[in-house]
Amino acid sequence: MEPQSMNELGFYTLAGAPNSPRDLIEEVQMAEAMGLGACFISERFNIKEIAALSGAVGAVSERIGIATAATNQNTRHPVVTAAFASTLHFLTGGRFSLGLGRGIEPLFKAFGLPSITTKAMEDFADLMRRLHRGETIINHQGPAGAWPVLRLDPDFDEHIPLTLTAFGPNSLALGGRAFDAVVLHTFFTDETTQRAVHTVKSAAQEAGRNPEDVRVWSCLATIGDHLPAPLQLKKRVGRMATYLQAYGDLMVKTNGWDKAILERFRSHDLVRNFQGALDQKGSTADLEVVQSLIPDEWLAPAAYGSPEACVAAINHQLDLGCDGVILHGASPVELAPIVTAYAAQRDPKRFAHLPPNPALAPRL
Repeated sequence: MEPQSMNELGFYTLAGAPNSPRDLIEEVQMAEAMGLGACFISERFNIKEIAALSGAVGAVSERIGIATAATNQNTRHPVVTAAFASTLHFLTGGRFSLGLGRGIEPLFKAFGLPSITTKAMEDFADLMRRLHRGETIINHQGPAGAWPVLRLDPDFDEHIPLTLTAFGPNSLALGGRAFDAVVLHTFFTDETTQRAVHTVKSAAQEAGRNPEDVRVWSCLATIGDHLPAPLQLKKRVGRMATYLQAYGDLMVKTNGWDKAILERFRSHDLVRNFQGALDQKGSTADLEVVQSLIPDEWLAPAAYGSPEACVAAINHQLDLGCDGVILHGASPVELAPIVTAYAAQRDPKRFAHLPPNPALAPRL
């Protein structure tokens, strides 16, 4: 008997820094066998090129929904991105969602790529929808760029749902009015999560859309106590420290945290002189030092402890208004006891309206 498809739960394949992209084959097959409903894919400019990974996930799965979360619109020509999405759409029988994000500004500057503004993302989303409907777009000049001709196939008339990874209020509102799903950031406080959901749903309603059609995904760091202590430290403290390294000001502003604590974190000798991401390069000894710099309050918005405690945290995200929960930063093997415990208490009727594609509107 096939397991129940829990379309309200997702995971990220190749979490962290994998040794090989081939690891996703076993991960995706195990996730599907466990009943996880959606596979999200992140992108790194090393061995995690997202179009290649998406094709691999589509090829080794039959039921699981797939979303890029996220790729960036400034790294490919829009026709290439649109063709990537339509190829995955047909390859997977409609299980794929193209997920976009604003990206990391310093990295774009270093690579000589243009910045991505909110208006540019909205313009780009509209281009994707028009191309997937079979339009030929002539002399487009907009915030996303200028192109003489954009075209895929005039016989297309497809709805390929779009997902947005969003952080700040402008991006969240954009997700509500122009995208089909929104993925929130990890370590959002309860108040921030509720505010984010409200922003997305209100923007959808103001745009004349059904707010229930825009699915909001919590991104919940999930770190069970069955994992070795050093690995728990890496996934908990190391991951938060890396976020603070990359965009600490935005994290602190969004959650209403004390900026003086962030400044003390940044000024510490270990952090100031550290080369690379702390969750990838930091030793256990390094992370024990870093743990003393980060308040427990900042680390609290996550799923910790026994499988039952983690299940309670997952259900809490749903009670805060999220439509789905991504069990973030852990492989299916690491999530297995938690998913088993969740399935045992799950009410299938509560989620029967959710399709496998993580960005498709709920069924009536």
